[in-house]
Amino acid sequence: MNIFSRYIAYLKDNPNGYWFKRKLYGWGWTPAKWQGWVVVLVFIIFVLYSGISLSSRPEPVDGELAWFFAKIILAVVLMISISYKTGERPRFQWGFRDENKKD
Repeated sequence: MNIFSRYIAYLKDNPNGYWFKRKLYGWGWTPAKWQGWVVVLVFIIFVLYSGISLSSRPEPVDGELAWFFAKIILAVVLMISISYKTGERPRFQWGFRDENKKD
C-alpha cells in the first residue's frame, strides 16, 4: 500500500466524526471532513482579504497596521480553538502509528 492510500485511509478512519485529524508529521491538525476544509478556506480568504485591503492603501498608518495584526492574531486564535474543539487531541507524532503500540 503506497503512502497516499495509507494517508487517505488514515483520514477516513474517523469514527468520532472529527473535523480535523492529528497531523502525521509534527504537531497540529489537518482537515478530515468537509467542515474542516470550509473552516480552513474561510480562514485563508479572511487573511488574504485583510492583506489586500491593507495593501490597497498608499501608506498605511500605525493604527491601520495595528488593526491588521490584531485581526490576523484573532483569526489564528479562532482557527486554533476551532481545530482544538472539533479535532483529535493534538500530540507530536512522526509518521503512521505502529499498530502494535497504544496511544
